[in-house]
Amino acid sequence: MDVKITKQDAKTFVQLTGRLDTTNAEQFQSDITPLMEDANPDIEFDCTDMEYTSSQGLRLFLMLQKTVSSKGGNMVLKNMKTQVKEVFDITGFSNIIKIV
Repeated sequence: MDVKITKQDAKTFVQLTGRLDTTNAEQFQSDITPLMEDANPDIEFDCTDMEYTSSQGLRLFLMLQKTVSSKGGNMVLKNMKTQVKEVFDITGFSNIIKIV
């Protein structure tokens, strides 16, 4: 998985490319950990090129969502492919994490 993080003013944009699975979940966690340090995080994930997420990936998104919410921030996942969104829907994560 390739993770590209850019900041514009107070907003953080994250572009995800590839598969999020057990082989790269630890690196993804390292990539997103700094996003949890902002006082009032505002994070937008572009999932246009995200092909897959495993349960470990879901866990990391949930961890980030909980941290962002506890700090009064906002997190959204955008442009998710149908097969990836189905994983979020089936597991109930689409009720917890904002997906547009």
